[in-house]
Amino acid sequence: MELDQRKQTILNAIIRTYLETGEPVGSRTISKYTDLNLSSATIRNEMSDLEEMGFIVQPHTSAGRIPSDKGYRYYVDSLVQEKTREVSVMNSLMIARTNRMEELLKQVVKFLANQTNYTTMISAPTYKGNKVKFIQLSRVSPTQLLNVVVIEGNIVKNHIIDLPEPIDEETVLKLNLLLNTRLNGLTLAEINLGLISNIKEEAGGHAAVINDVLDTIAEVIRAETDENMQIYTSGANNIFRYPELADSQSASRLITTIEDKSHLRDLVKETEKNDSGETGIQVYIGDESPVESMKDCSVVTATYDLGEGMQGTIGIIGPKRMDYEKVMSNLKEVQKSLNDIFRSSSDNPAEE
Repeated sequence: MELDQRKQTILNAIIRTYLETGEPVGSRTISKYTDLNLSSATIRNEMSDLEEMGFIVQPHTSAGRIPSDKGYRYYVDSLVQEKTREVSVMNSLMIARTNRMEELLKQVVKFLANQTNYTTMISAPTYKGNKVKFIQLSRVSPTQLLNVVVIEGNIVKNHIIDLPEPIDEETVLKLNLLLNTRLNGLTLAEINLGLISNIKEEAGGHAAVINDVLDTIAEVIRAETDENMQIYTSGANNIFRYPELADSQSASRLITTIEDKSHLRDLVKETEKNDSGETGIQVYIGDESPVESMKDCSVVTATYDLGEGMQGTIGIIGPKRMDYEKVMSNLKEVQKSLNDIFRSSSDNPAEE
């Protein structure tokens, strides 16, 4: 059933306030909560209409209103439509940005390799501290649920949950409200054992569904930051410029590492873990390197930050006698340029 904008706003305000407080919601509360600039009397009339339409109920005389199952259903369906539109728009923007970003990052590593005469790498930005944005459970059959998890950055994961026994629509609705109320806006680190225990207790006999949703959240965050990390390299042949690295065994190990990328991902993760957040630049000399095949090298890395939690790593690999001053100067220049380019583009979304 379609509601006009005023009724939608009032219904949403009632539901959100009730979810936060657990107490019936009165017209005076709504008049302060919304930006409709309506009197309490007008809001009471609208609430009476919503009650007649079955979207809210009055638990007892002189009390405020609470949402009915029909009100919850309207709220959740509207939320799903809104989030679906958001994901669609953001996916289009991210595809366009990703295509341009890939070309730019390839140019960056080539530029650095030419400037320094060393081997260079850069990781495509990934979201740090990813937060849960939206969870939607939908019945596929009485014993199957489609679990859709959206993580900050509009990373979407779909997963089918097989149930040991049938589940009805009303229970699915309540699980959706429980999961979104408790988990939205939290990072994986913030979803602690105490919170999980409370959610499972509220879920009653459906703790297995909660487990599956939490597993999916963990999986999508870890997959996004690890296995799907894109790394671009340039200047591998520069290794042969330096006799201490150019013998067949050392050079072969290094080139294999650079081509394989998995060890470079380990370097990126180590860099992120040790990043103090001050300059974002770290220097690994010889045995300090987290990558075994780079123990004869020096590696200098820098973190670049595109805003909104998006970060990546730039790295320069060379002999221990590398020109550290020149390397760090080039890294700072590229670091600043990347930060400026993408923060500027995010301020002008029409250009996307």
